[in-house]
Amino acid sequence: MSFEQMVKVPLDRVAAVIGKKGETKKHLEETLHVTLDVDSQSGEITVRSTSIEEGDPFRATNVVEAVGRGFSPARALRLVDPETALEVLDLRDFSGKSDNSLERIRGRIIGLNGKSRKVIEELTKCYVSVYGRTVAIIGEVTEVKLARDAIEMLASGSRHRSVYNMLQRARTKRKMDRMLLWEDQSPEVDPQ
Repeated sequence: MSFEQMVKVPLDRVAAVIGKKGETKKHLEETLHVTLDVDSQSGEITVRSTSIEEGDPFRATNVVEAVGRGFSPARALRLVDPETALEVLDLRDFSGKSDNSLERIRGRIIGLNGKSRKVIEELTKCYVSVYGRTVAIIGEVTEVKLARDAIEMLASGSRHRSVYNMLQRARTKRKMDRMLLWEDQSPEVDPQ
């Protein structure tokens, strides 16, 4: 059974998919056992696989889409891991049609010198890319949901401090849950 899907990538991101001397494209093809046909004039990239059992065209499609949303190929390749997900949020859902609103929301998510984006990345262990009218997130599914919640809060006008506090509480809770999990798995010690 063969697979074929077209992914539209912004023209200024086509070079990132191809890489220097075609190295990135070749690496993606070899790693995921697919063929990438790149139309650099239109930005259309066709992902093909002759066998879904042999290749992983769905992951390849996600990797190409992630590079198109502003991630470096190295970060996008994190999507090869089956536990990792990609989520893309459209900022127009929060800004309406106003370009000024869109810029303000992008600025809130990025923060001064990238601080807000860095804090979200550090506290969720996700990668975040603000590109054009979208925000893309790569990470484990539960972490992606947490990062999405933080970004939606910022886009909706919540204070940065409130968002950071929510992320910090979630991080502390995850640490406590992991500690309890380890305690439950430790062998019983005979008191004698």
